[in-house]
Amino acid sequence: MTIYPRFFATHVVKSPASRLAASVFAALLITLLPAPIATADDYDQLRRRLETVLSASMGDVVVVDSVLETEAEELVEVSLANGLVVYATPTGKHFVVGDLYAARDDGLVNLAEQKREAERKTLVDGLDVDDMIVFRPEGETRGYITVFTDVTCFYCQKLHREVEDLNARGIEVRYLAYPRGGLESEGARKLATAWCADDRQDTLTKLKAGVVLPLTECEEAPIADQYALGQSLGVRGTPAIVTSRGQMIPGYKPADELEQLLGLN
Repeated sequence: MTIYPRFFATHVVKSPASRLAASVFAALLITLLPAPIATADDYDQLRRRLETVLSASMGDVVVVDSVLETEAEELVEVSLANGLVVYATPTGKHFVVGDLYAARDDGLVNLAEQKREAERKTLVDGLDVDDMIVFRPEGETRGYITVFTDVTCFYCQKLHREVEDLNARGIEVRYLAYPRGGLESEGARKLATAWCADDRQDTLTKLKAGVVLPLTECEEAPIADQYALGQSLGVRGTPAIVTSRGQMIPGYKPADELEQLLGLN
């Protein structure tokens, strides 16, 4: 089984991180370090102090995975093992929860989302395309989307009916399995049936159209791995579309909008 690295996304963190967020906002003015961060030891000190303070506030063990510089000189990025990201001042005296934005001449830029997009792109582009069910354009491929899908999902079925249109626009559609009901659900077995078939594209299309087929399973079906990847990326429903630059689009979008989001129109 492939083990995927952890991916952090603050906008999808739920309990216990949501409880932590409330605790953080209630304790914004906490003194952690007496001096600004200047060395690796200072980062280690900040990590240990944050773990101590947040663990005491939560009543549970909180682990800091990393402390990184940001382009804002006044803030460092602190990633917690449970998925929450906070931004602390270099002195460690204050910290806040939420995305970090840069105010530039052409408008606001969400630096936190930029980083998430880069991490999503690295993870998704690192997958073996042969483990996906792929619908390719007959002509030039101008762009691609990677879709976490389920067979029984109405909007997954709706999106699938537009695959031919997307292909005609030069957009390749790459499917990953994400059974909404979990790995023991009928949806997971139907997805496995598609991935185990000799003709994956045709089988997936029939299943999404409601055709009743014998359910089969095979060891090489990557349903569990892809489901785990989706969870690590913060997928909570289907379809969940990842663009070629790593943008996450939760839910259905028509072909026209997807073409526009890919910058192809």
